[in-house]
Amino acid sequence: MLVVCQANTCRSVMAHALLEKMLAARGLDGSIRVRSGGIGPHARDGMIPSLDARLVLREDGIHLAEDTIVSTDLKAHGDVLAAADLILTMTEEQKRLVRAQVDTAEGAVYTLGEFAGDGGDIRDPVGQDEARYRSTRDEIKRRLEASLERLLRLLA
Repeated sequence: MLVVCQANTCRSVMAHALLEKMLAARGLDGSIRVRSGGIGPHARDGMIPSLDARLVLREDGIHLAEDTIVSTDLKAHGDVLAAADLILTMTEEQKRLVRAQVDTAEGAVYTLGEFAGDGGDIRDPVGQDEARYRSTRDEIKRRLEASLERLLRLLA
């Protein structure tokens, strides 16, 4: 299972950490491998999660060290895309970029909103205030919660 955003420093990191917490709460930590990556032009291997993302995750009980999740540039790692049973992107454009990057089975790539059943992109909070990061975290969390049963059935 792979979550994708532009650079893999904000939205996909938050989704990655929140999903791992949800799986652990169900006693499923380690049974589903969660990875994250960036597909945009500014994605680079080895970037650390944004401070704002780590701060708002901490409010949710997730204490993410700088090196817990480091970014993966999916343009350079098609193997990560190809290995994923399910890919969830934050935007339609990212979904298009993922599909262009790898020959993925139709239906294995969704936006998180689409997978949760309510559609719409999750906007990038980069360069905005902490309240916007908090709102983005809450939107990602809500959509992950809404889609968790579907995700578990698909990856079981």
